[in-house]
Amino acid sequence: MAIDKGIKRVPTQRTELVLEVLASVAETTDQLVGAGILDLLGDGYGFLRTPGKRGGTEDIYVSQSQVRRFGLRQGDMVAGQVRPPTEGEKYFGLILVELVNGYDPESAAKRPKFDQFTSVYPNDQIKLETTPKQMSTRMIDMVAPVGKGQRALIVAPPKAGKTMLLKQIAAGITENHPEIYIIVSLIGERPEEVTDMRRTIKGEVFSSTFDEPIEDHCRTAEVALDRARRLVESGENVVVLLDSLTRLARAYNLSVPSSGKTLSGGMDPNALYPPKHFFGAARNCEEAGSLTIIATALIDTGSRLDDLIYEEFKGTGNMELHLDRRMAERRLWPAIDIERSGTRHEELLQDDATLKQVWLLRRMMGIIGQDSNSPTEAAERILERMSRTQTNEEFLGSITKPEKV
Repeated sequence: MAIDKGIKRVPTQRTELVLEVLASVAETTDQLVGAGILDLLGDGYGFLRTPGKRGGTEDIYVSQSQVRRFGLRQGDMVAGQVRPPTEGEKYFGLILVELVNGYDPESAAKRPKFDQFTSVYPNDQIKLETTPKQMSTRMIDMVAPVGKGQRALIVAPPKAGKTMLLKQIAAGITENHPEIYIIVSLIGERPEEVTDMRRTIKGEVFSSTFDEPIEDHCRTAEVALDRARRLVESGENVVVLLDSLTRLARAYNLSVPSSGKTLSGGMDPNALYPPKHFFGAARNCEEAGSLTIIATALIDTGSRLDDLIYEEFKGTGNMELHLDRRMAERRLWPAIDIERSGTRHEELLQDDATLKQVWLLRRMMGIIGQDSNSPTEAAERILERMSRTQTNEEFLGSITKPEKV
């Protein structure tokens, strides 16, 4: 499609490709063009909306016949030629579909559905290590590797650096795997953090700040998930960064109809299903594509509700990364609790030599912890030794050699 439109350089990100094609169409036809994420309504028609914005007069109407012809689904990124509203109309109208998720629209109707894919264990590691001084991503690669299709939970007390860690993970993915599509979903965040994320992360950011209605929090997560599922159906590898799963569950607890039953902390059992549906969507698809979800969960906030939410999700992920409050209070970054963090079936992501070295590292930490009165001494010594090496390979090789005094 891009070559047909005269575009010589095909961008790696689908959103960039859509913009390139639209610009080409506008130059060659003098026709109005537009794009947006499809929001389908109950009667079969829908609107193309700007990501991260509520509905407005800038939305583009998509007719029921176009939806049926191209097999358009909720969350599709649709681009094409549009016409201005005529007398008595409120919205622009889509008259010709040029792209669906960056691909030819005729192929959109033939794509499989997300729920039809076969889910298998992640077996292709997403390398996050970048520079020698970026200790957070280096540590994750060793003790809790992330694979394509991982369902990862970052368990963090307040002020332990979880949001900064998400940004570093996104930067590592962008540098090492530019073909991976990044989607960020920020639920109930501070407005300044939303702005910072939009400026630093190369990907789509869906956000709702803490001062917006509860319904917006739920809607933001649903739009981000629909967008990710449509990309996976097109064969893409997608990573969704969710901050946070705890606030999303709280939002659903206030918005879903009451079941008449209440769990500890005031949680309605019905409110747990939507966030579990979100988190459970992560999978490595055997046929093509993968959806990786890295979500944060809050603990030690003084709220029984937050502890309940973590307990409900504790066994559902296949990777957990725990952050340590004691290390954060001593300003030891990254504040990763190595002994409690890990990935299920890590042998599918790391080679035998690396795996044995990481196991040796864990045993060494256990021995240091037993002989020390300080709960953070083992982590301090590991971080200090890591800082003297340039790569993880060099560091893991050094732990089998006697340390120079």
